[in-house]
Amino acid sequence: METENINAGNLTPTQDEQPKKNPKSILEAILFAASEPITVKQFQHAMPGMHARDIRKALTEIRDDYQNMNRSFRLMEIANGYQICTRPEFSEWIRKFYIQQVRVTLSPSALETLAIVAYKQPVTRNEVSTIRGVNSDSVISSLVEKGLVCVSGRKEGAGRSLLFSTTDTFLQQFGLKDPSELPSLEEIEQLLSTSNGLENLHNSQEEVEE
Repeated sequence: METENINAGNLTPTQDEQPKKNPKSILEAILFAASEPITVKQFQHAMPGMHARDIRKALTEIRDDYQNMNRSFRLMEIANGYQICTRPEFSEWIRKFYIQQVRVTLSPSALETLAIVAYKQPVTRNEVSTIRGVNSDSVISSLVEKGLVCVSGRKEGAGRSLLFSTTDTFLQQFGLKDPSELPSLEEIEQLLSTSNGLENLHNSQEEVEE
């Protein structure tokens, strides 16, 4: 038969043609397969035929589709990327289904130190220790090992002390799009079992605002 002589390769869209034909489905497939937020650049590696603005437009359409269909999940911007997440109103049933696993467990002192870094970043070890009123070198090192904090530069002036900031892993762990979505100091205080460091941080914030 003549059809047997057709080159099968002609029936398969090229990598550049596929995104143009069904970009939303391809983006959605990548989102479902991924276990972490996907950046626009990462999408472009898989879909080189699409511009960044077209990828963002398609992702917005996917987000709106989920919302209009009232799905149990939604597309969110987290840690400078995109990820499909279940809606919070279903958390009770998800907890019943899964044995809840906390990927990063933090002590009160570590959580307090992390909060200070998050709100004062970039910040030096000495500045964190001054706010907490106790040496925080080991706690900061632990946060660096967990990937929640990283060295982001050096402070100008004598000594050139290392500066520390939060990471994308921090944003992902706490479900934040970027540092601007951090909760207020009053909200973060409720998460901590110790308050002295947070009170000092609050006073430091007021001094800066003045």
